[in-house]
Amino acid sequence: MSARGTVRIERVVTSGTFSLDGETFDVDNNVWLVGDDEEVLIVDAAHDARTIHQAVAGRQVVAVVCTHAHDDHVDAAAELAGLTGAPVLLHPADHELWAATHPDRKPDGELFDGQRIGVAGIELQVIHNPGHTWGSCSLYATFLDAVFTGDTLFHGGPGATGRSYSDRPTIEASIRNRLLTLPGDTDVHTGHGEDTTIAAERPNVPAP
Repeated sequence: MSARGTVRIERVVTSGTFSLDGETFDVDNNVWLVGDDEEVLIVDAAHDARTIHQAVAGRQVVAVVCTHAHDDHVDAAAELAGLTGAPVLLHPADHELWAATHPDRKPDGELFDGQRIGVAGIELQVIHNPGHTWGSCSLYATFLDAVFTGDTLFHGGPGATGRSYSDRPTIEASIRNRLLTLPGDTDVHTGHGEDTTIAAERPNVPAP
């Protein structure tokens, strides 16, 4: 257990739109806060910076981590960074997507495979999971038996790959090789919808 106190995961659901390839859809997004009573890390800044900032409740924000750069996952990132003073982190392979939403502001730092991000006395490991987008990443928190997968892995299987910057064989290989190898009882916290576990999703990812 962290010497700082109880580390916990909090979910904030925000609503807005997702637009790509000339189409727009209404979506509800999961925003994840990982931390304790003193500091917190935010996973995906979706739609409503003020609501997310309210959930932070005065804690220090160590980073705003973007699992990928689809607009529904980053549209509140710049405002939230301004409200909290925290850096926005994104894998460089998604910079082109990011620029479509934030043409005048770059991310503050990069995510890379194997990187470890500390918060509240624990570490989250970055897993590069290309396929949904080229720069998609998951965050694995061993201490919490949890992985935050963005739109790479959902309850029911892989995320969508029918749009630009995506590829079905790539996401399936990425999930098989990088996520399904985690312990089966690992909780999967997704970018939309309900939680699942690694064991529950193993039958839902096709063999090569």
